[in-house]
Formats: sequence, C-alpha cells, structure tokens
Amino acid sequence: MYNKCEIKKGGAVVNKQELKKLVLEAIDTNQEEIIAIGRQIWENPELGYKEFKTAQLVKDTFDKYSVSYRSEVARTGVIGELAGKSNEAKVAVLGELDAVLCYEHPDADKETGAVHACGHNAMIAALLGVTIGLSESKVMEHLDGIVKLIAVPAEEFVELEYRQRLQADGEIEFMGGKQELIKFGEFDDVDVAMMIHSNSSSPDKSVFVGGGSNGFIGKTVKYLGKEAHAGGSPHEGVNALNAAMLGLMGIHANRETFRDNDAIRVHPIITKGGDLVNIVPSEVKLETYVRGSNLDAIIDANSKVNNALKGGAISVGAKVEITEIPGYLPMIQEEIMTELFRDNANQVVGEDNVYIAEKIGGSTDMGDVSHIVPSIHPYTGGISGTAHTRDYKIADEVAAYVVPAKCMAMTVIDLLFDNASKAKEVASNYEQVMSKDEYLKMWRDLTNN
Repeated sequence: MYNKCEIKKGGAVVNKQELKKLVLEAIDTNQEEIIAIGRQIWENPELGYKEFKTAQLVKDTFDKYSVSYRSEVARTGVIGELAGKSNEAKVAVLGELDAVLCYEHPDADKETGAVHACGHNAMIAALLGVTIGLSESKVMEHLDGIVKLIAVPAEEFVELEYRQRLQADGEIEFMGGKQELIKFGEFDDVDVAMMIHSNSSSPDKSVFVGGGSNGFIGKTVKYLGKEAHAGGSPHEGVNALNAAMLGLMGIHANRETFRDNDAIRVHPIITKGGDLVNIVPSEVKLETYVRGSNLDAIIDANSKVNNALKGGAISVGAKVEITEIPGYLPMIQEEIMTELFRDNANQVVGEDNVYIAEKIGGSTDMGDVSHIVPSIHPYTGGISGTAHTRDYKIADEVAAYVVPAKCMAMTVIDLLFDNASKAKEVASNYEQVMSKDEYLKMWRDLTNN
C-alpha cells in the first residue's frame, strides 16, 4: 500500500516530495533567467491597460517553454496553460503586469511616472518562474490537472480618466483587470487560485501568509455652482467650493459612526478647486475611496458619504454629480491552501522566516476573485522601502523573484497530486460568497444608480 504522498506510475512509485525536489532544482537551474525577467520588467514599467512590452515578455517566455497561450485578453492580459496527465482540477496562478505612479522614484519613467514600486515585476517573474519550474522538471506528467497561468493587466487603480475613456470607447467595462477577466469567464473553469505580492520593508527571505485586505468603492464628485466676481458681486454667485467643503465636513461628522472592526477609511482629495481667485468657483471636483473590511460596512459607509456630499450642495444651493466607480472587494484567504503554502514556505526559507500576515488597509482585485473562487494571496520578502513611494526597491532578487516561484510551484504540486485530491478538498469546502452573475450585477447596479 502506498501512502498519501506517493502514487504508482508505470510500475514505479512517484513521491510527492520527489516532484517538489525536481521543480526546485529546475527553478534553481534557471534562477538567473527568472531574475533577468524581474529586472527587465523593473526597467520597463507600464501603467494599466498599457502593458504591451511586459505582455510581450510573457508571450516570449511562454513560446520558449512551449506553453500554449491566448493574448490580448482584457486588452493586454496573457493566459497560458500547462496540462497534466488528466484534467481533475484547474489551478490558476496569477501575476500582475502593471506598474504604479510615483514620479518621485529615481527609477520612474520620466514621461509617464510609472515605476514598479509595488512589486508587480516580482509577481510576473514569479509567475514565469512557476512556468519554467513546472515545464523543465516535467512534473506535470505526474499531476492530475491543469495550471492556468494568468498575467493580469491593470490592478493599480490609477489613471482613472484614461480608463474612463476606454470605457466610453467600449474597450473595457471595469477599471480592474481581474474584474474584466471575471466578466469574460476566465475563472468559470478554475477550481482554486493563487498569487503572491511583495511585502514592503521586508528585505530578507521571508514569507507572510493569511491576513486579508480591505475592499472599496471609488467615486468622482463634481459640484456645480454659479460664477460671479468674488470681490464685486459674490452675492450673485453660488460657491461650489463652499459646497464641497461642507460635503467634506459632513463626511468627517460621520466618522464616529464607523465601527472600528469595519476598518472604514474615507480619504477624499480635491482635484479642482476653481478657476481664478477673483471668480466665485462654479465647478469643483473631488475623488475619494470608501474602504472597509466587509461589503455590508462599505455599502453603509458609502451611503453616508453620499448623503454628506449631497448635503453640502443643498446647503449653498449648488448641484452635485456623484459618479460611482466599482472598486475591489475585501480579500478572503482560503485556509487549506494557506496551510499548504505555509508548509512549503517553511521548506524554502525556514520556519523562523514564515509569519502570519496582518490584515492590510489597502485593496486588491484578487479580493474579487476570492469571492467567487477559493484563493490565497500571501506576501514574500526581498523588498526595502514602502510601497508606492520613492524609496521602494528590490533588496534581494532571490527573495523577491525566486522564493515565491518555488513556494507557488510546490503548492501546485500539493493541489494536483494524487487525483488532485487537495484541490478537490479545497473546492468542496469553499462557500462561494457570490456567483459571477451576482458579482457583475452588484457592480453594475452600483454604477447605474
């Protein structure tokens, strides 16, 4: 009788740990290529839905390792597949193509301000490291499933006006790349999903599992008043800036109603405050997110924020236009996969370097995926500095690019070994929060209200 970590293949026993050893050896053998991929993406940062060079690098790597793929999915996305000896389950491994805006960063693109100050170059390096490891080791011949390799566009919620133009032209519906992939049905056939993210201020070889993230709803706000001479006849005008300031004060007055455990964060900015100092402002624009740890709390806080914004307009006789923008949902970490990933991280970096992650206040569209498919989103080290700032940099290329590739490849083996029994266990224990149709209706209803 064979134990649960062994299967019989052609008269020989194949051990799961042996498969992991083979994939680790393949990743080590190709370590310099994986690091070179991370460097090349760092040196060529591109913003969301514009990741043409990075997508080409993914395609070139897939071609090199004979991975079948589809490109231009959700504009710039690339999706490859590695087939096992049977099709018992499908595991999605994701990485994000886009950079973030930070003009102050020394490595930022001088024209666009794009820079990989959130570590997405490490995500794609790790994704392609998984591809190389599974392909070169030939372990897929012993696994009962398919690995779906997804290079995702546009996770960073930036350049909203550009994306609104894409929406107006019918090229996208949603701001986030994973949202578009959900819409297109790319997760309909996926049983489980995983990706990693680099962890700020963690320069050593380290891994952080569990935790979660906030979700959010975005909005743009336009106050419309009436212009007048600010010195000579202000009584003839309607001051849109005063309306906006009262709206903001109304938001502040609601903060005491936000419960601590809901982690509500509202952080508006004024993007246009008027035209000239001697003209009563007739048009003022704001942008804000309403973040929170759960969807019910976000929706409740969003309603309070809208009431406050409307109240500011009513107070001075102005008008207000509020445009809701579907944001991202809170991240839900699947527990069985989290434990598998942690066990593998223990082998790669040592148990003393594996930590339980704290819940972060930021957001990711992997949260949207996690409401539909069981998912994990652990964090790995190799980074110094703070995300989205000028001091963010890769401190340890092996930790940033190679370690996550190893941890994810090993977890794929866990999930698809022995008739994909672990993947099936995860899927059978998962309580889906919403179906794809419910998900799409939720965001569309918000936008149309």
